[in-house]
Amino acid sequence: MIDFEKFSKYSKAGPRYTSYPTAPEFNDSFDATSYVKVLENQDKARKLSLYFHLPFCRSACYFCGCNVTFTSKEDKKDRYIDYLEKELALLAKHLDVTREVIQLHFGGGTPTFFSAEQLKRVIGLIKQYFKNFSQEAEISCEIDPRFLTLEQLEVLTCNGFNRISYGVQDFNDEVQKAIHRIQPYEVTKNAVEMARNAGIGSINMDLIYGLPFQTLETFKQTLEMAISLQPNRFAVFNYAHVPWMKKTMRKIDETTLPHPSVKLAIMRYTIDFLSANGYKMIGMDHFAKPDDELFLAIEKGELHRNFQGYTTKGGADLVGIGLTSIGEGINHYVQNFKEMEAYEEALDKGILPVHRGLILSDDDVLRKAVIMEMMSNFKLNIEGIEKSFGIDFFDYFADAIEALKPFVEEELVIIDKENKRILVNPTGTLLIRNIAMPFDAYLQKIPEDKRRFSKTV
Repeated sequence: MIDFEKFSKYSKAGPRYTSYPTAPEFNDSFDATSYVKVLENQDKARKLSLYFHLPFCRSACYFCGCNVTFTSKEDKKDRYIDYLEKELALLAKHLDVTREVIQLHFGGGTPTFFSAEQLKRVIGLIKQYFKNFSQEAEISCEIDPRFLTLEQLEVLTCNGFNRISYGVQDFNDEVQKAIHRIQPYEVTKNAVEMARNAGIGSINMDLIYGLPFQTLETFKQTLEMAISLQPNRFAVFNYAHVPWMKKTMRKIDETTLPHPSVKLAIMRYTIDFLSANGYKMIGMDHFAKPDDELFLAIEKGELHRNFQGYTTKGGADLVGIGLTSIGEGINHYVQNFKEMEAYEEALDKGILPVHRGLILSDDDVLRKAVIMEMMSNFKLNIEGIEKSFGIDFFDYFADAIEALKPFVEEELVIIDKENKRILVNPTGTLLIRNIAMPFDAYLQKIPEDKRRFSKTV
């Protein structure tokens, strides 16, 4: 049993660590010229992971932290594809597009807010430039069940899409009204059945806890309804309430948000419930069946984390294409413009639409390796880090080891100096963001009351 009083004290502002350094450290001194220089020195032996941002939604979901554009006009979507074509043509002048592609992901926004013909056109452009797709490539798409047709599914399956992720969040009527996303269970059930009948091999489902009016009892009902659809994976996210960043979140009445102790109770129950129903916890917020490749990867300590969450496709350069998309390499991050006008203006001038980015220092690369292994696999091979970076771990990270003492004393973390490893126990995994934070050199420079991140619990 969790001591909720003890755990509530860990409810602090902290990064989700989809990257390190985190996005606030990106800066606009890294521009299109900087990115071209990075690409000039690309390691052509490294594989590619492609992310395409399709930003449009019909209306706002108040909980959403994504960069979206609201429209109901088809010509805006067609115009956006025109600019994707321009970006691909420019990118292909600098990126070696013959490199093997092992991952392709459509995110948003609502990718299936694009029509079947529009999706077909986007995929055609991708295949025009990237012809070297691995036979084992993961090709996936985020889907809002409210916007899905058989014609769209046919386009996806005919073009090799093998994984889709459904946004559900919660099935409770009161919660759905509060977050401005009315999505009856039958709509989601129909979308799941359509995908299975179309031959999609892996179906993921996203849920969120910490939303307005949620209680342990209401979320139990959501879990029962979700499990009845038997997705291959679940992602169960802690709602990140950041109204200073997302204006639509200001429409949520903060007095209706559940207390951290309720959120912890929901999370603990979710872990127990999904475990009892054949799913294994993977990383911080994912669950998969034992035959799923995510589970097999964590068993081998080979799980990886990036801006799309957890993946088995490590060792690849992430190339972001489209409005606000983010790319990542061994020692760089790059992000496109967030505003459509700036994105289009750059492309009209024949310039890659880079808004900001970062070249990582040697210290950044080291800390990135430590934090990402901790976040992904709940353990750290200290000997491997020492060999890779030529350091004495306990000397280099003396401050972090000292900061971890409370977790050690509460038996959430084991620091095994003899076997050179750090282990996080199953209860400690609920606080993995907190446990990773002492290794974050940038975070330590920010006073706790000035940290602008979502709460960890």
